[in-house]
Amino acid sequence: MKAQSGDGWNTGATYEDFMGRWSRPLAREFVEWIDSAPGGHWLDVGTGTGALAEAVCTLSDPASVVACDPSEPFVTSARERLADLRVTFEVGGVGNLPVREDGYDFVVSGLALNFFPDPLLAVREQRGLTRPGGTVAACVWDYAEGMQFLRHFWDAAIAIEPSAVELDEGHRFPICGPQALESLFRTADLQEVRSAPVSIPTSFSGFDDFWRPLLGGTGPAPSFVSELSEEKRHALVDELTRRLPTQSDRTIELQARAWGVAGLQGR
Repeated sequence: MKAQSGDGWNTGATYEDFMGRWSRPLAREFVEWIDSAPGGHWLDVGTGTGALAEAVCTLSDPASVVACDPSEPFVTSARERLADLRVTFEVGGVGNLPVREDGYDFVVSGLALNFFPDPLLAVREQRGLTRPGGTVAACVWDYAEGMQFLRHFWDAAIAIEPSAVELDEGHRFPICGPQALESLFRTADLQEVRSAPVSIPTSFSGFDDFWRPLLGGTGPAPSFVSELSEEKRHALVDELTRRLPTQSDRTIELQARAWGVAGLQGR
């Protein structure tokens, strides 16, 4: 099996098919929850293919958005998807985040915090880039329980390949729950920390609509699939077919819950 460090974040187009179609509506819900005033300066950490930056531009009327990601292919994809003069895209990640002289009003990350090597150092770096009274916020999938299509996937994967438990994000990322997130933000010296569930429906037109994005090799679950033998892959398909709640019209209706967390830089 592929190592955890090889989650395969390398192709923007396949990420869009696998996760982008869900991260975009989630980003809109997350920005609504942040409840920001217009005219702010934003830093989007781990922008991926630009879902959160796009939501900020659509819903928050920002003065500027700096969107960065360590993956150059992702930054290229985001730049192609979001042509907005308020947005600047940069290749960069935690440890070398872009600095704004007067600080940012909002430093945010969408579906990235749990993948940072040291989340506490990452949040402290983000707090340091935020102006006094500004907001640091993050959103992560509830992998253990609330992100249903990935929960079904990993439960099926573990049934046919028990070692897959080590790759399951629900096992890997205990940080992805409200108490752990709030504790992290408070430990990073943020004030007035709050959290809340952020949910969206994930509807699949049929099994192929569920399965095809898992063949793209981008992200932990698709990377796992790419390493399977043909025999194991067929076994995984059979196990998923058995487990998924498929309707009489072949559609698969699931929910995806994430957790949002936010705190203020002290004045």
